[in-house]
Amino acid sequence: MASGVNLSVTDLRKAARHPVDFPVIAEHQKHGDVEMHVANLSAQGFMIDDAKGLGRGDRVIIRLPIVGRIEAYVIWLSGERAGFQFERIIRLDDFMSIIDTLQPNPRLRRSR
Repeated sequence: MASGVNLSVTDLRKAARHPVDFPVIAEHQKHGDVEMHVANLSAQGFMIDDAKGLGRGDRVIIRLPIVGRIEAYVIWLSGERAGFQFERIIRLDDFMSIIDTLQPNPRLRRSR
């Protein structure tokens, strides 16, 4: 019997991504606390640009402003980059508050 991550959210990579510069310490089951740099963020997930030692399906827990701790799974890897999908979608009002916190320059924010 095959096991793995079974996520209920469909592939939403076309969702609006917001560039951010957000260092986090993620909790990883095997590697413990792992430093990561979040390069972009959407309500469905995020991308990091320093994905050493991660594999597809790996689970991490990160802490974001507004929503606190949230679980995410590695969906794709490409070189040093990795894309994660949150275990749940962040509500739009909470997501916009996160972007306002992480991306203080209004010229970098996508139009709402």
